[in-house]
Amino acid sequence: MTQDGFRAEDIDTSRPHPARIYDYLLGGKDNYEVDQEAAERLEAAAPEVRPGLRANRAFLQRAVRYVVDSGVRQLLDIGTGLPTSPNVHEIARAAAPDVRVAYVDNDPIVAAHAGALLSASGTNSVVLADLRDPRGVVEHPDIRRIIDFDRPVALLLVAILHFLTDADEPERVVATLRDALPAGSYLVLSHATGDFADRSEAQAVYQRATASLNLRTRAQVERLFDGFELVEPGLAQVPYWRPDTPPPPGSELIGFYAGVARKTG
Repeated sequence: MTQDGFRAEDIDTSRPHPARIYDYLLGGKDNYEVDQEAAERLEAAAPEVRPGLRANRAFLQRAVRYVVDSGVRQLLDIGTGLPTSPNVHEIARAAAPDVRVAYVDNDPIVAAHAGALLSASGTNSVVLADLRDPRGVVEHPDIRRIIDFDRPVALLLVAILHFLTDADEPERVVATLRDALPAGSYLVLSHATGDFADRSEAQAVYQRATASLNLRTRAQVERLFDGFELVEPGLAQVPYWRPDTPPPPGSELIGFYAGVARKTG
């Protein structure tokens, strides 16, 4: 069996994968023992990881509602991870039924699960592609089938860029994607940081995974928004970005920055 040119035997289940680690920590079942063991080590190293991931998902929901309420009807979600209800298209269509969503991930297991979930819809697509090749993403025919790059797009890079190393040039990656978007588009981004606690032990968990964890400072994350204008409240920890309920105790330790920004030119 092939999926976008990948064979089933190409799926690496011998090492933890970030999407499957997250799936386990969020209570999902689409993971393997190697992912579960890595998740348990991660939680031991960073006790706030589960509430942090839940806060990140809640930020995603609020941000999607914000961009849809702002008039955007096309969403490009790169690094989507395994399906977690409510999914982006479910959140968006609760506000506007005509929203179109293109999902991208580099894990064949993610693509297979998401593809099965969304196969009945002609206004979604699921593409197996790599964020490190942003040109390949925006030029993919199944992306172009869903996304019209002449009209505003919400680009979602939620909890994904910290899996790019400095050698992967995350600022270049975001800039390439930004340049493909017209004015009026939005960037929705969250990124792990070590600004609030020493998380070197958490980083070590990912040394045996399929992608490393690359924590970045506030200033480094802010540079990823170059060419966009941050909307209020600017860059914030995920529980504090336009919360719709009071952030729970301990939120000040959550090591995720988040922001939503608009492309004006």
